[in-house]
Amino acid sequence: MSDVLIAAKNLRKSFANGRDKVDAVRGIDISVIIGEVLFIVGPSGAGKSTLLHILGGLEKPDSGEVMLGGESIYGLADKKQAVIRNEKIGFVFQFYHLLPEFTAVENVMLPAMIRPRSDFRESRKRAESLLSKVGLSNRLNHRPSEMSGGEQQRVAIARALINSPIVLLCDEPTGNLDSKNGKAIYDLIFSINKGENLTLAIVTHQKEFSANGDRCLGIKDGLLSKDMI
Repeated sequence: MSDVLIAAKNLRKSFANGRDKVDAVRGIDISVIIGEVLFIVGPSGAGKSTLLHILGGLEKPDSGEVMLGGESIYGLADKKQAVIRNEKIGFVFQFYHLLPEFTAVENVMLPAMIRPRSDFRESRKRAESLLSKVGLSNRLNHRPSEMSGGEQQRVAIARALINSPIVLLCDEPTGNLDSKNGKAIYDLIFSINKGENLTLAIVTHQKEFSANGDRCLGIKDGLLSKDMI
């Protein structure tokens, strides 16, 4: 289907836990439609983050295939996979992963500066524009330690958008925030989706936010489950 951006089939992923094996993802088929807001909900340990990391090229599955725009991510060489992650996929995590020694604008610029033939001035200009868009035009030169959790997550969102990705993957984006800041982050994410028609896939255990999405899938014990919706 031409409107499918990500198509994954028979995804399986296990991890060793001492002498035991944990089946984190157990034969999942899933698709993400262009422009939609897809929520994947479930309790801690259900396999949500592992599934999202597989969809984004961060965690190679034991078996199965992930197609992004008709191209098999894990059929590519490691270097090409890295390029796709940098240029086509934006990531937002529960923990902001900002570099403490860098300012807000420098943190946002980083993915752009990794690209070949990057232009410092253009990258900084776009970073400043994105920080303004997420409401942080007055925090450009502040370091993470000088910002609140909500502000740091806004910096992380701006960083995820710097290379104009085609999909934004969010892993518990408000899991580290109080309810007020959490709602503000979701309002921001939804506005980005509407304003730019950017595809979003969000995993969370906070089901109350999923009502604002286009589609919601439940996951339990590594399998998609209607009981969780």
